[in-house]
Amino acid sequence: MITSIARKLFAPRWRELERHQTQGEQLQREVLARLLDRAKDTDFGRKHLFSATKDYDDFVRNTPLSSYEELKGDIDRMRQGESDLLWPGRVKWYAKSSGTTNDKSKFIPVSPEGLHHLHYRGGADVVALYLRNNPQSRMFDGRGLILGGSHAPNYNLPGSLVGDLSAILIENINPLVNLIRVPSKKTALLSDFEIKRDRIAREAMKKNVTNLSGVPSWMLSVLNRVMELSGKQHLEEVWPNLEVFFHGGVAFTPYREQYQQLITSPKMHYMETYNASEGFFGIQDDPADKSMLLMLDYDCFYEFIPTPSPSRGEGSSYSPSAKETSVGSNLPPLPSGGDGGGCVPLWAVEPGKNYAMVISTSCGLWRYMIGDTIRFTSTNPYKFVISGRTKSFINAFGEELIVDNAEQGLAYACQVSGAQVLEYTAAPVFMDSQAKCRHQWLIEFSTPPPDLAQFAATLDRKLQELNSDYEAKRYKDITLQPLEIIVARPGLFNDWLKSRGKLGGQHKVPRLSNNREHIDQLLNMNTKRIL
Repeated sequence: MITSIARKLFAPRWRELERHQTQGEQLQREVLARLLDRAKDTDFGRKHLFSATKDYDDFVRNTPLSSYEELKGDIDRMRQGESDLLWPGRVKWYAKSSGTTNDKSKFIPVSPEGLHHLHYRGGADVVALYLRNNPQSRMFDGRGLILGGSHAPNYNLPGSLVGDLSAILIENINPLVNLIRVPSKKTALLSDFEIKRDRIAREAMKKNVTNLSGVPSWMLSVLNRVMELSGKQHLEEVWPNLEVFFHGGVAFTPYREQYQQLITSPKMHYMETYNASEGFFGIQDDPADKSMLLMLDYDCFYEFIPTPSPSRGEGSSYSPSAKETSVGSNLPPLPSGGDGGGCVPLWAVEPGKNYAMVISTSCGLWRYMIGDTIRFTSTNPYKFVISGRTKSFINAFGEELIVDNAEQGLAYACQVSGAQVLEYTAAPVFMDSQAKCRHQWLIEFSTPPPDLAQFAATLDRKLQELNSDYEAKRYKDITLQPLEIIVARPGLFNDWLKSRGKLGGQHKVPRLSNNREHIDQLLNMNTKRIL
């Protein structure tokens, strides 16, 4: 009954979304004009002549590309309570981004407009598109299990907080939504993930849960606790009306088979989203197509920087990953400056090419290089897959191995061997005692392969098939030796995240790194457990 009412409420949005099919350029020009008009009297808007900016070309001439480093001075002043700097008014909420790769965090402003016209609007459209594609859905006749992080005071300013984006969304959500979600707000905002995991499982298993929302890795941990407590074999025995998992944050590929073993119901659906601390950007609108629809009428104007794309073909089966992180790079640096910096607007992108994404939003991020790379699969409508991060690859020897290659290679090796990968990271070995260079993979298996050497050989062959640069460097073992796999002890990656204060929430394991900072830390912990 409730779902039938909801479907009628969402129906007008279905018609609005039809504009994405043919009017992408117009939608984006409207967004840019709206953002510039709203911010023209801010400190940033005055410095960059927003009031005199008439079109995209003016915007490019007047406004340089920026990274967090360029904006953090203004952001810190905003956190101290100053108003009208990057966005009108005072911004009280800051998403502590897990995208940073060192001990310092990024604090992404979340303005009231951004909260409603970037983040909540994305969540509403996920539901709208799911109901459109699944007319028999009964999701609102039960509860949604939604995972969230935690927040803390911001410089002790009254009413100002920093924390995981998910915590900010839960804190500000319409109280009526709490009637159809689980766990309780108190439990959802706990900072200790291990305590939270148990409490969520105990609260949720007593409810009629019909839908799940969260990061696949952390959701799987909660669901495994539900199974431990319930003593059941499959999740549908606990929640017989479970029908959909809305997931994002990390690639679903390593977890897909584990979810399918845990949830055997044929009515179960999976729907990918691309939501980050900086905004909500993409939704899988077609269950038969793993690419996502770029959301063009939110408070976000997009630009794109062409980047190297070492993959061999365009028929990727890559499942998008929003925030794989790493450090170091031998690829050409991303451009900067007010001359466009090599950027192209949405209406100039081409399918099959790799692009670094640049955003301007109502949270005060202007021509901001978010760090993700995407590849368009279509421009009518604009649909894409995420190919990785601008700093998440290995290019120590000219091999240009990206996350897209890694995910496909692991998926194939698992398919062939029957193994299941829970977590992994990889980095170069620049030269060992025998003067040999190679890639070193540290993998935590939930189901180990019967023959680790065969698994490694299968992965290595698949990477050569996917990436001609990697293949060339592997030729006759002249530059690169066969890759090495080290098996991680159970719980290693969680222990590492815990040691860094990043267990749970939206924190993720860096997948590919161009240096050995992360993998060496993990290897040092591989023989001992953090208590």
